[in-house]
Amino acid sequence: MKNLVLMLCFMLSSGYIIAQEKTISGTITTAADGLPLPGASVIVKGSTVGAQTDFDGNYKLKVNVGDVIVASYIGLKSQSVTIGSALVYDIALKSDNRLEEVVIMGYGTSNRHNYTHAVKPRPTIASKLSGKATGVAVTHSNGTQRSSPNVVIRGVTSINSKEPLYILNGAPISESEFRNINADKIKHIEIINASQGKVVFGYKGTKGVIILRTKGHKNKVNFEDIDNFLNESYTQIEENAFKRTNLSALSTFSIDVDKAGYSNVRRMINNGETIPANAVKLEEMVNYFNYNYPQPTDEHPFSINTEVVTTPWHKDTQLVRIGLQGKTYDNAELPASNLTFLIDVSGSMRSQNKLPLLKSAFKLLVNQLREKDKVSIVVYAGAAGVVLEPTSGNNKEAILTALNNLSSGGSTAGGAGIELAYKLAEKNFKKNGNNRVILATDGDFNVGASSDNDMKTLIEEKRKSGVFLSVLGFGYGNYKDSKLEVLADKGNGNHAYIDNMQEAQKVFGKEFGGTLFTIAKDVKIQVEFNPKKVQAYRLIGYENRLLADEDFVDDTKDAGELGSGHTVTALYEIIPVGIKSDYLKKVAKLKYTKSEVTSNYEDELFTVKFRYKKPNEDKSIEMVHVQDTKIVEASDDMNFASAVVLFGMQLRTSKYFNNASTSKVIELAESGRGVDKDGYRAEFIRLVQSYDTLK
Repeated sequence: MKNLVLMLCFMLSSGYIIAQEKTISGTITTAADGLPLPGASVIVKGSTVGAQTDFDGNYKLKVNVGDVIVASYIGLKSQSVTIGSALVYDIALKSDNRLEEVVIMGYGTSNRHNYTHAVKPRPTIASKLSGKATGVAVTHSNGTQRSSPNVVIRGVTSINSKEPLYILNGAPISESEFRNINADKIKHIEIINASQGKVVFGYKGTKGVIILRTKGHKNKVNFEDIDNFLNESYTQIEENAFKRTNLSALSTFSIDVDKAGYSNVRRMINNGETIPANAVKLEEMVNYFNYNYPQPTDEHPFSINTEVVTTPWHKDTQLVRIGLQGKTYDNAELPASNLTFLIDVSGSMRSQNKLPLLKSAFKLLVNQLREKDKVSIVVYAGAAGVVLEPTSGNNKEAILTALNNLSSGGSTAGGAGIELAYKLAEKNFKKNGNNRVILATDGDFNVGASSDNDMKTLIEEKRKSGVFLSVLGFGYGNYKDSKLEVLADKGNGNHAYIDNMQEAQKVFGKEFGGTLFTIAKDVKIQVEFNPKKVQAYRLIGYENRLLADEDFVDDTKDAGELGSGHTVTALYEIIPVGIKSDYLKKVAKLKYTKSEVTSNYEDELFTVKFRYKKPNEDKSIEMVHVQDTKIVEASDDMNFASAVVLFGMQLRTSKYFNNASTSKVIELAESGRGVDKDGYRAEFIRLVQSYDTLK
């Protein structure tokens, strides 16, 4: 009987416990701005039972009444909640001020409030990064932002960044702990990209993983790997050298109408930042500005213009300018547009100069749409989705409402977003219309197809659909220019960098047609120099647009697109025959090949050929222009283009600017300023002057 009573008591108590188990749900947000936190942890205290929030910050969890759940997120204070009778528990996490500011000094590390004495010097990872990494600000003692032994690392509340996962000797550590590690003790560094990180470490690895080891044998230790991983990325540029005409008379390249290089450099100078050499793309700096080329008067979509002058920074060489002017169409003349906005709303887009600026910029575009134009909006973060089905341009309220409702959070599945955007664009394809995806992002893709090669393969496949691409870069700190350049280059498109509303007005206002309407695609240029007149030549810029000579006549080879009203300018520096130059090294005589120069064409300097396709055709049309040997006085446009390219070479510390000063740049720009209706040339002069004071 006694055993029966005990059994009944046990069963009743078990039933009571089971009856108390229930499923709760809720949303984890930040207390500061109310935004959802994807990937936050919610764990039952004292157990291994837990859940992670989804893209919208939502979670579900089985608990018992009386349990204590703990919500946590890197950089925010954990919060505990006791479970009662409610089924919904929304939790807002506050900033963790303990990570707000750590000062790392040349002779040690300490918190500012308890610093009392110097410690034995030891190089930390922060000192190795020298203020280059995201979230690191380098300051003088007077507060000016330049190189200095004092490095201030701020917490997530002061600098928005997407933190990777840090692993030290097999265990996760915080960013603060990571930056305070004694660099001399590190014996191995390994970087895992986002897609691999997700497989190995789950959600916390979706922003990439930095793995460090201080034990065992020393292996690979390269702090530049960490710098490159955390910071902005740019494609490596190997500056074009002089080529001897008798050995290589042909120069072949694709046009480039991208202008992101100039506006990005302008942003860095205005912010007092060090400018990476690979961020300086000379052709994009020159092509940022419009030049006074005449409109085409024949059946071709662009005019051809050439000019030859004495090089303003080197009296023994000559400067050649080749310019194209695309035919300009009024907005009303443009064909109906099928536009798909592909907008990055991941966590890295949260800062003011990213998604908020993006929304304002896109409003300028929307306000110019016509009734016959259609707009769709696709967004992507941890996943991709359609937030606006095709909507007529006269229903601006619906389009603007959809834009205004966008918010940021989560990882970045760029590949999935591109797939969905092209699928939607193809579904609503307008024959003989303007079919275009407009991608707006900081380029920090980290889920799915994400590497530069992944993006290249994906976009090369998508361009076969006949849908063009415009790529707009936003923000800084983790801006991935290299990735966006690949997309624009391989996706039949153009690339702009928007750092403020002035630039947005230029891209979507003044150059609306050029940004969105292609008048010629796969435009290639091939120059043949006359070896009787030209000893050597070098193309200034366009290093990432060079083509093999045989690619010029190969219609399967991709090249750049020209938009309505766009101008394209290319500059060559040439060394005339008979001039001795330190730029040219001796070449051994050939045994089996004899170079013979024709006795004709005494008055010709070079012949330039152009090939292009109409937007909806696959066969190229060729144009030819012959340049005589006449040297002319430089035009205003030539002086200004020379100033821009000279300044770019100075920024790159090129070996070809012949030690010309920035005062020479300003002199050329002033003499070439011309009418300057919109003030962009005056702005350039102020920019050079600002840079000169910072050097």
